[in-house]
Amino acid sequence: MVTKKTKALVLFSGGLDSRLAIKLLQEQNLDVEAVFIKLPFGGGCCNNFSCIFNFSQVSGAKLHTIDASKGDLFQEYIEIIRKPKHGRGTALNPCKDCKIFLFKKAKELADEIGAEIIATGEVLDQRPMSQRKPALLFDEKKAGLENKILRPLSGKILPPTEYEKKGLIDREKMLDIQGRQRKVQMELAKKYKIKYPMPGGGCLLCEKAYCKKIKPLLEKPNITEQDIDLTTVGRYLNNGKIILGINKDENNMLETIQKKYKQGILIVPQEPGPTAFIQDKKYLEEAKEYICKYSKQQTKGFEIKKA
Repeated sequence: MVTKKTKALVLFSGGLDSRLAIKLLQEQNLDVEAVFIKLPFGGGCCNNFSCIFNFSQVSGAKLHTIDASKGDLFQEYIEIIRKPKHGRGTALNPCKDCKIFLFKKAKELADEIGAEIIATGEVLDQRPMSQRKPALLFDEKKAGLENKILRPLSGKILPPTEYEKKGLIDREKMLDIQGRQRKVQMELAKKYKIKYPMPGGGCLLCEKAYCKKIKPLLEKPNITEQDIDLTTVGRYLNNGKIILGINKDENNMLETIQKKYKQGILIVPQEPGPTAFIQDKKYLEEAKEYICKYSKQQTKGFEIKKA
């Protein structure tokens, strides 16, 4: 008679810590699956989905994806940005509400696939605010998962979870990593022969300069996926009513966004210069003036491209 393995679901950001969490749980003879939750403003350690997918394939952990950058989940997440229940960080980042959102979506998936354990790669005190012990326990409680978030990299120095009490996890096989130093994780990466991306990217909502673009959008009754895509491109003029490409690549990105959503008007100068994107023709002449202002040579004419 073959005994069915206990299934664990790991929230997978793509970074080293969540990769190690998968390996540590596999060593406890668990059936480990992973979930990558794509957010509108980033926030994971790795923005390369191919890299994330490749690791899941090599490690033998089935990968699930939840895309909160579009559709109903996008609108749900935007409401979190508008009205966070538990405050913000130094900019517009609603870190507590965001983590609660992630935990709730992971719980829904865990129920769907029959996972008895939900785990993360979080390390105690690695981040000065969001990963202190009170913050870790607060987030899981508010998500309805009190004592039900396993953190195998710091499990020995955190309160026992229900999984340990039930005998699903051996507490002694977890680690006691604490703090911002990553020496232990890097040594483990060598042991397990794990390739991993360097920490980078992060959540755009932590960047004050970027948040100047987002703040006016929050006053709109309906924020679209296109609105968010446009905030990542070029010069953001007149509170986003006019957007100019800074270079050739960004000019091409504006054209790609217009084609993707089939909305907006492009104003392309005949001479080399910035392409402008507007969503209302009443800004057409103003956009032309900005193109001339930021062009290195005199512009003699424009091509108007409607979606």
